[in-house]
Amino acid sequence: MDQTQADRQADRQADRIEERIHQGLLGYWYVVAKSADIKTQKPTSVRALGRDLVLWRGEDGKLRCLEDYCPHRGARLSIGRATGNTLSCRYHGVTLNGDGVVVQVPGMAECALEGRRPLDSYAVEEAADGVFVYFPSEAQPSPPPLTLPKELTDQNYAHFLCVSPWECNYGYVLDNLVDPMHGIFLHSDTFTLGRGTTQDTVTIEAREQGFITKRVAQQDVNFDWSEIVVDGPVFHGRVIIPYPPAAGSGGPMYVINFVTPIDDNSCRIFFWRIRAAANELERQSWRFLFRSRFEARHWYVLEQDREMLERMPTDARRREMLYQHDLGVTRLRRMIRRKVEAEMQASADNRAVS
Repeated sequence: MDQTQADRQADRQADRIEERIHQGLLGYWYVVAKSADIKTQKPTSVRALGRDLVLWRGEDGKLRCLEDYCPHRGARLSIGRATGNTLSCRYHGVTLNGDGVVVQVPGMAECALEGRRPLDSYAVEEAADGVFVYFPSEAQPSPPPLTLPKELTDQNYAHFLCVSPWECNYGYVLDNLVDPMHGIFLHSDTFTLGRGTTQDTVTIEAREQGFITKRVAQQDVNFDWSEIVVDGPVFHGRVIIPYPPAAGSGGPMYVINFVTPIDDNSCRIFFWRIRAAANELERQSWRFLFRSRFEARHWYVLEQDREMLERMPTDARRREMLYQHDLGVTRLRRMIRRKVEAEMQASADNRAVS
């Protein structure tokens, strides 16, 4: 192989890596819906990581998840009928269980399709009012236990799950999460993020499963630090927003962020708004304050982020001129790239063995 051929091969590999990065990382649990949105025996379609899925809750109350595709002729199972714990296609009645096995073809006795497993099924769990689906990778085909941040499992915290679709690649949202300097500029007219200085530097603090990006000269004033967790069963971010005395007791607000890729140019944001609450009275007080005073302000902040990111060109990264404040951005991108490279290598190794 001469140098020109080697360069072309390297370019093709680089393009494949970029394509995989844009699609989203496999081997994680992703939030795909609110639990309350999946009704008993009412199939619901969701799209995540470029895949069309159908969720339904059987009569036993458990959730099931399959490809949103009837193996007979490709009709959408999400417009089918759920009966008992199975799902039937409305087109010809082909019925599948939660494992993706055809259990009945009512139009033909002893049909050869019965007993076959033509569809992929997905592990699904409910936690903290959210529906989590596991997207297997070559290196991690079986789902690890779903473990969530302590703020979502500890009874000493009260939380609300909020959902928003954004028309941009998920990578732009992750960049935004590890960029504490944007708060004082983009959100300068808001209730909680309009305080502090506009000049500073940032630093990185390594953690066991990820890292923290934080401002050097300012803390506990604005959106001054964020944590990103990459190594673990759930890829998520954590932000602490200081609250002024007017916000009542309970200390700062914690925000746990999950970003679920839909396709190359859209994603869905699932974020829990959390505050410490030692008892039921404090939990009810936080819920009341959030709904009556803070919720509209929080959405105002999120809409500023959404509008900014959605209006960026899809190839914005090609002409970037990064500087010191982007330490978190470059660190996270390197980590994601290494994850994708390892994923692609595992896939190549499995093909070689087979």
